[in-house]
Amino acid sequence: MASEGQSEYESVLCVKPEVNVYRIPPRASNRAVRAADWKLDAPDWQGRMRVTARGKVAYVKLEDKISGELFAQAPIDEYPGIAVETVSDSSRYFVLRIQDENGRSAFIGVGFGDRGDAFDFNVALQDHFKWVKQDIELTKQAQAPDTTPKLDLGFKEGQTITLNIGQSKKKERSRPQSSGGLGLLPPPPGGKLAPPPSSRNTNHNTQPITGGSETGCLLDLDSNSSNSFAPSNTTSTASADLWGDFDSAPPK
Repeated sequence: MASEGQSEYESVLCVKPEVNVYRIPPRASNRAVRAADWKLDAPDWQGRMRVTARGKVAYVKLEDKISGELFAQAPIDEYPGIAVETVSDSSRYFVLRIQDENGRSAFIGVGFGDRGDAFDFNVALQDHFKWVKQDIELTKQAQAPDTTPKLDLGFKEGQTITLNIGQSKKKERSRPQSSGGLGLLPPPPGGKLAPPPSSRNTNHNTQPITGGSETGCLLDLDSNSSNSFAPSNTTSTASADLWGDFDSAPPK
């Protein structure tokens, strides 16, 4: 049976076609490593870098550009950590701890000619171990017992529920019906119908004229006319008498 590490799928995180490898002097103290102490213009080896992941462990593999033969390999179980360290004077160089099949380890220096390649290498390791951290937290949550109280929303034995769907109706307000376009009011409680509003308005606006007043006016006109013609008759008679006296006078 294959072991657990061999049965896991190996994924590729990052590939850089060119990387430089340097032999670095042993550390004399705990001070930060400086890339300026290396012979940067004369790298000890050049090749390809391929970063892979198998389970929770990442691997930095240095391979030949043409044949793909493995030159060195660095297993990384945490980042940042002792397996990969940055230098204090540049962002393009790193200290890498390589291991062989027998478990022997050594520290070498690796560097990229382009700053973008160094950035991609750094981000690939950060993303992988961020995923590892999240996976560990989810596993702990799944294994931890859930102590929070749970709501029991199920029906008890013999419990029923009634749903009224489509039973509500809107109440409509009754409005008085009108016939012929006239706004007639309902009859009074006594049972007598009131006359239409138009007839009542006509009676109020029109004043009745009695026959006696018309007769009086006509009589007044007749009396006035008889009185007015009486002086004219007297005048004509007097004028006739004057002419008669004139005619009866003897000629001179």
